[in-house]
Parts: sequence; C-alpha cells; structure tokens
Amino acid sequence: DSDTGQTRPDRGVVTTLVEPRMPTVVAVPNVSEGADRDVIAALRAAIVRPGVKVVNTHSDPDHNRTVFTAIGNPLAMQDAMVDLAGAAMDLIDIRRVQGVHPRIGALDIVPIVALQPQDMAVACELASGIAQRIGDELQIPVFRYGEIASNPARTRPHDFRVGGVDRLAERIGDDLEPDDGPFRVHATAGAVLVGARDPLIALNVWLPDGELDQARAIAARVRESGGGPPGLRALGLYLPHAGAAQVSMNLEDFRRTPPAVAVRAVHREAERLGIVPGATELVGLIPRAALVGTTPTELQLAGFRPGMVLDNYLSDRSL
Repeated sequence: DSDTGQTRPDRGVVTTLVEPRMPTVVAVPNVSEGADRDVIAALRAAIVRPGVKVVNTHSDPDHNRTVFTAIGNPLAMQDAMVDLAGAAMDLIDIRRVQGVHPRIGALDIVPIVALQPQDMAVACELASGIAQRIGDELQIPVFRYGEIASNPARTRPHDFRVGGVDRLAERIGDDLEPDDGPFRVHATAGAVLVGARDPLIALNVWLPDGELDQARAIAARVRESGGGPPGLRALGLYLPHAGAAQVSMNLEDFRRTPPAVAVRAVHREAERLGIVPGATELVGLIPRAALVGTTPTELQLAGFRPGMVLDNYLSDRSL
C-alpha cells in the first residue's frame, strides 16, 4: 500500500492521492534580436507563465541574437514556444535584421533538449507539436531538424541556413519543402527551425588581437569537417561592437568532445598562428557532467557562476 500512496479503508486512515508530476523539459529558443532591451524583455515575457520559467538569457548585439533557456512542463512549454513565435513575428522584421550569426527567422530555432536518452521520446513529441502549431496557427513555415528531421540528409540547422532567408525563399519549391505551414517564407518572420536533440554546449573563444581571416582559419581546422574533434562545429567571426574576433563553437556531444578538448584545440591553433587566445564565453547553460575532469578556471570561462549549471534548475518544485 505504501508504494501506491493508498491505505485500506478498514484502517480508518484518510488517504491523499498524490498526482504524478509532469516531466521537466528544456527548450533553448534563439531569437534574432540581441540589442534592443525592450524587445528582448517582451520576448522573454511571452515565454514565462505558470509551468515555465526562463532560467537564463544570453544576448549579444554583434550576433544580434538572444538565447533563452526555459524549463517547464511539456504542455505549458508548447504554449510558451508558440506564443514566443507569435511575439517574434510581431516584434522582429527579419528583412531588417543584421548580425554575424546565420539565421532564417525572427524566431530562428527552437531546440527541445533530451537531457537523458530516455527523454528523447518526450522531446520529439513536444517538438513535433510545436512545429505543427507554429505552422498551422501562425502560418510561418517550419523545418524540422535533429531527431524529428523529415529528411535524414538534412538534420542540422546549417542545412537550412546556408544563404540566409533570401536563399531559403528560393529553395522552397525547388529542393526544399517546409514540414509545417505554408510553402513560402513569412514576409517578416521568415521561417523557424524546430527540433529535438541531445544537450549541446555553445562556447565562444575570444581572440582579442586576432583578425577575421585568422579566426576563420582556426575554425576551419578545429571543426570536425576540418579534421577536428567529433561533433565540433565552428565559425570564425569578427564582432565590430566588441572590437574583437572569436571562434564560435557548438559541441554536439560533450561526452565525445568535452569542452576542455574543444578549448584546447582552439588555443593550440591560435598559438600556432602567433595569437594569444582570450577568455571563453559560455552561451546559455552547461550540464554539470560536461565539467567533470576540468574546472571553469581551466576553461577560462568568463564570469562563470553556479547559476550557469543547468542541473541546478531541474529539480525546481515551483513549476
């Protein structure tokens, strides 16, 4: 009886049945605004509701991008992501957005993160529901990627972002069809990528004295396609507002390529070019497991604090 939370009536004990808690899910939506604080605040407000919290907001004016990390229950999270898509459609005109980060939409991407392998089924179901609703209710074309990709040859955001929203508009009806929504890009909102994936770690290594061509050369050598560690994606960028170059990286599988390996690879290539690497910037949050065997100090993570560890929020009972 103790296993079920029930007692026998003849014992004269009043029993309270406890409803099982819904699983906690994580979404990391990226929007194409990184400078206007009022717009960013309004977009954040579109996410927050009973059952969903925004636990991290990372904005950058040069990337012109804000990355929200939201946790919550699946039903509330689906509503939150659809409302965020609507708010981004109203507040951001993709035709006027400029920034160094590739993009195809006002709400550019909605990753649903499966923290453990057994979470992937829920992540896929949630991502599929979000994709369908954005397409149907907002009439914004949606392309599914990651574990819900409809085409196994196109599973990464890069497969859709090449050439930006203008090139995407040309490809629709040619070699590319939206999975949800209309067969045209939205006039102001562009398109949205929605997917389910394992945890991804986004890191930027600053090159204070580096140039754009040097950052690109380093990125070309450290990324997986250039012979670097598995699952490491990298871009070399120059950020005018910051006045410095950086190597921007995504680690698709931190268990195969931990952050320490990626950072060391960038440092090694920078030093080979005679460049002194600077601090490492974490975009969003990091799973605690990714820090095993290293420390934030060794990674030169700028401004690191305990609140940047994702696991600290996963047992939040207030959701």
